[in-house]
Amino acid sequence: MSTKNILALISSPRKNGNSTILCKKIAEGAMKSGAKVTTINLNKSKIKPCTACDKCHISDGSFCVLKDDMSKIYPKIIAADSIIYASPIYWFTISAQLKLFMDRCYALGGPSGYALKGKKMAIALAYGDADPFRSGAVNALRTLQDSFAYVEAELIGSVYASGLEPDDVLKNKNALREAIELGKALSR
Repeated sequence: MSTKNILALISSPRKNGNSTILCKKIAEGAMKSGAKVTTINLNKSKIKPCTACDKCHISDGSFCVLKDDMSKIYPKIIAADSIIYASPIYWFTISAQLKLFMDRCYALGGPSGYALKGKKMAIALAYGDADPFRSGAVNALRTLQDSFAYVEAELIGSVYASGLEPDDVLKNKNALREAIELGKALSR
């Protein structure tokens, strides 16, 4: 059996934000199962917004014409068997950092289909309100579920928890266990 390559996308501006902690636990479970995990901090990445030029769908296969950190991230996406999307909930949905990344994944599509097709996906979300509906977590889940379905990627699972202050999620032992188990499932 070959080693699974997992790409972990962290989008929190906090160094050890709650969604980051959940993502790291998913990665821990995956590594315990023998997977190789590469982590990208989207908050530290220089990613420009999509300009809707559509050159990515008619070009020579070099993805996007914009010159920024996405040119280094595209090959990692292609090489990944699985991807973890981790985000805090800001203003009732995913962070701007993750949305910017997702918009630029448009370049991964084309006449032959999306490069994300068949990849396994996992979601890690953290939000301030205890209620996933009032917090907007359900909006983020729906956004991610719909985008994965559109590109024909497989959602393996999600873990989400309330945590307004840094490290709050560490008190939620259930969510931490779920994250480790999700990582194991992601690496199969």
